[in-house]
Amino acid sequence: MSDQTTARIHPASFGLEAQQAELADRMMRRTPLEGANDPGIPGFSMMRISEPSRPLSTVYEPSICVVVQGSKQAMLGSERYVYDPLNYLVVSMSLPVVGNVIEATVAKPYLCLRIDIDANQVNELLRQTPVPAATAAPRNGGRALFLASTSAQFLDAVLRLVRLLDTPEEAAVLAPLALREIHYRVLTGELGQQLCELCAADGQAQRIASTIALLKSRYAEPLRIEELADAAHLSVSALHHRFKAVTAMSPLQYQKQLRLQEARRLMLSDGCEAAVAAHRVGYESPSQFSREYRRLFGAPPRAETQAQPIFRQAGS
Repeated sequence: MSDQTTARIHPASFGLEAQQAELADRMMRRTPLEGANDPGIPGFSMMRISEPSRPLSTVYEPSICVVVQGSKQAMLGSERYVYDPLNYLVVSMSLPVVGNVIEATVAKPYLCLRIDIDANQVNELLRQTPVPAATAAPRNGGRALFLASTSAQFLDAVLRLVRLLDTPEEAAVLAPLALREIHYRVLTGELGQQLCELCAADGQAQRIASTIALLKSRYAEPLRIEELADAAHLSVSALHHRFKAVTAMSPLQYQKQLRLQEARRLMLSDGCEAAVAAHRVGYESPSQFSREYRRLFGAPPRAETQAQPIFRQAGS
């Protein structure tokens, strides 16, 4: 028997395959709608998509995304992250990315669970359980988006959460326990240190998170890098270096993406004209808005408003 064949029938593989098969079966029954489905548990959503999707610029919020079937890619700058049943995705800060489903069919749709990261939960767990030394050295340059290998212990907690959908009366009591364990498994996983850093008081990651919060709240205003640096209590060069290390873009590039994302939402969801949307998000020049919009989304604003509706990605 070849080594390759032996690897395929390793007992651990059987455990993961059985868990994923049960998850897929339960999710197929619990996701009647294309796109995002709300299972009724706070901080938890499920996604079902039946065909590959075109790349879509969106903002991923802090979350844990677990693919049960199919696969998806997320582009952060020039970096490509593919998450599938072997690798779950963790987003520790709000990030503008380009994402699209790359493997899905009607018979075997893309199925994904999204769990909001609860910073209070993370802090409470850190007070009780030190992160193992093995996770202490981030291996992906400190990005706020990273992939970690799926384990049987991690999937077991996810599976127990999904099983609770069959017993709503128990879910109110037991779902928070399952969500807590899922946070614990991420924290003690191979890249859990990056999630820990987000919650470190006055740490550099926390300062970048504060800068992101400021950019999100004032995205339509003209902001100078010096103002952002002062708010983060960092030098301009330190803020620029650390912000780019975490998000793969500069603070002002980040703000530009937030503006364009919101303009797109205003046009597609609220029916705003392009010029009105551009003004609302802080653009004074319609031609500049059109150029930057086309550069990010691949089509001019007018063409986007005439396109067919798209599914809300919900960061998963």
